[in-house]
Amino acid sequence: MSDGKPYTVYTEDDAPQAGDSVSCTVIGTIETPYKCMEDCPNRHNKQEFLPCTLRLAPEFAPGLAGLEPGGKVLVLYWFHRARRDMTQLPVREGVRDKPAGVFSLRTPPRPNPIAAQTVDILDVRDGVLEVVGLDCLDGTPLLDIKRTKR
Repeated sequence: MSDGKPYTVYTEDDAPQAGDSVSCTVIGTIETPYKCMEDCPNRHNKQEFLPCTLRLAPEFAPGLAGLEPGGKVLVLYWFHRARRDMTQLPVREGVRDKPAGVFSLRTPPRPNPIAAQTVDILDVRDGVLEVVGLDCLDGTPLLDIKRTKR
């Protein structure tokens, strides 16, 4: 990486263990039309997915080489406004009649609020990926992009 910050490559003898902290680098920002949680499409509101922009930091822009409109990618992003102190969600009238573990749901509150969504590529240009299929707020930190299998 061009910023010169060190990063850790673990060996089999020093891999992180449960409860350890690890770090990752935000590679860009997601621009969406969704300004509040109620705007985001989800299984409860059945709202349509609208086009969104993945804007990569300049040092990560070369990573888009090889992606093309019409393809699909898995987008990993950080629910930066989500609670991180929950492992179970309580009963919620009209949604669930018993508590549910966050690992059985796609809910933002979770110990590590990492989200993943497969999206359709609309356009690729100069460090920008236009996609459709995201459910996150405008300004969401972008963690990674992975091409999906054909």
